[in-house]
Amino acid sequence: MTEQPSLTDGTVTLRAWRESDVEVAIAGHDEPVLHWLGVEEGPSADQHRRAIRIWTERFSTTNRIGYAIEAGGRLVGGCQVRVDDDTTGELQWVLYAGHRGQGHATRAVRVLADWALTAVGQGGLGLTRVEARIEPANESALRVASRAGLRREGVRRVVAGTGEQPAATEYVVLARLADDPPVSDPTSFRSLLNSFLPRKRAIGQMLLRDTAGRVLLCNLTYKKDWDLPGGVVEVGESPQLAAAREVEEELGLVVKPGPLVLTDWMPPWSGWDDALCLVFDGGVHDPAILERAVYQAREIRSAEFCTVEQATERCADFTLRRLTAALASIERGGAAYTESGR
Repeated sequence: MTEQPSLTDGTVTLRAWRESDVEVAIAGHDEPVLHWLGVEEGPSADQHRRAIRIWTERFSTTNRIGYAIEAGGRLVGGCQVRVDDDTTGELQWVLYAGHRGQGHATRAVRVLADWALTAVGQGGLGLTRVEARIEPANESALRVASRAGLRREGVRRVVAGTGEQPAATEYVVLARLADDPPVSDPTSFRSLLNSFLPRKRAIGQMLLRDTAGRVLLCNLTYKKDWDLPGGVVEVGESPQLAAAREVEEELGLVVKPGPLVLTDWMPPWSGWDDALCLVFDGGVHDPAILERAVYQAREIRSAEFCTVEQATERCADFTLRRLTAALASIERGGAAYTESGR
């Protein structure tokens, strides 16, 4: 049977489990460990001994490879890579009571990931991908995974009771690929930050007025209230260009957007995450411009230049606040910032 190699970065060492580790490991299973393992009580001595035997026996089959984590000559936790197939492995780790907050987990996960992604001919497992699935509330584990070079890829939903933790309904998925640049590489660091920094949804809208001072509003197919023309900004797209694109797609009108008149933060609402709505000046037009309009039937029933009084009857309260704030901003000759139109 192939001997399980020890791995180290000079500060932490990953080594094969020993039966002499059992007592320390059991003592280290405090309340936080039990919570994130999704169990009410820790393993018994016999259960832990059986796990050690399984890890030892399975090493040669590379199914579930378990390592004890040592720091300063002391057992501080454990980690494992569960090989799902010939290319992908799932990383899991735990630090015992009294050994958290010292960087041991980050070092251990990085060492384990490096080894798992190293080619077989160079002494590694030869995987092309390692990943971690972490509950969104487990902020410490998310930090460990990110600092170990795993990029956040998205959220995986599960039915409660079918995941690692019984109550979990979703997991954040983070991963490293064998051909990712080293964590020390500046491009890798920027990509890593980009993967988990917050991303705001943006909406670009245009405020078009007619010669009577009325505002163009659209009667939308997917909601009862009326709104300014515009839509969601696509990935990598300028919000200003998005507003013009949406006006052309929805109304068949080519209008060059003017300067920004309002940035409105939209709080979470009715199943939507929060967003930033950027309203651009669409200029003043002859009301006959609508005679050239070609409505996108999937989204637009009709469009009409409306007075503020008509908008009050047709728009949701937050849309009306945004509209009036944008009009006030144009009168002042500058740009404003509001939150839900306030």
